[in-house]
Amino acid sequence: MSIDRRSVLAAAAAALTAGCAGGRPPASSPRAAAPSSAAPARTPGAPLPAGLPDQISHGPRDRQMVALTFHGQGEPRLVEGLLGEVERAGARITVLAVGSWLDAYPRMARRVLDGGHELGNHTQNHRGISAMPADRASAEITQCAERLRRLTGDIGRWFRPSQAQYATPLVQRLARAAGYRHVLSYDVDSLDYTDPGAEAVRRTVLAQARPGSVVSLHFGHAGTVEALPALLDGLKQRGLRAVTTSELLT
Repeated sequence: MSIDRRSVLAAAAAALTAGCAGGRPPASSPRAAAPSSAAPARTPGAPLPAGLPDQISHGPRDRQMVALTFHGQGEPRLVEGLLGEVERAGARITVLAVGSWLDAYPRMARRVLDGGHELGNHTQNHRGISAMPADRASAEITQCAERLRRLTGDIGRWFRPSQAQYATPLVQRLARAAGYRHVLSYDVDSLDYTDPGAEAVRRTVLAQARPGSVVSLHFGHAGTVEALPALLDGLKQRGLRAVTTSELLT
């Protein structure tokens, strides 16, 4: 590790982060409010292939790649340590940032992008978006998008709902109205937000990851930082390369 373990553990104790609940894709939701007539904001990167589902939980199973996706909220010391471990391994990740975290630590947006990683939207306040009425849910998406645009010039390509593995139909429609064509789910849950320890995080991910997997991980947890070197090495031994979600899908 390149950062002092005691400092990491102290930072983890102070981090105010929460995991996102899992579950099956929801079957229905209340009707969405009418979308804005404004043109959707531009999103970065090469065009995605035609025919991708509105809600994506994994990529092609015939390519030796996985996407490690991080719920972006946590103490900057831990985030810097995590990004350092990823970059030393030559890997790239996707970060779904919480807007209030960007408000508190605006430099982290550029830090993520400058490392060659991908940055997206994980709502403004990381509350249970599935239970919100349309106007509040829409605000959670658009306010985070505004932060991303202000800090980076773009809203990012990916949206992930807060405290939910899958977006409801309502949240999917609101995300599309905000400029996000696809909702990013995942097929591997590391459960790192429960702080089970580095070895448990490594074991959980490696037991489930396969070509095309999208893995859910979190900033703000010391065990996740500690798990990354062995986790990335384990993926490499299986011939799996950790890439951004856009690279996984294109």
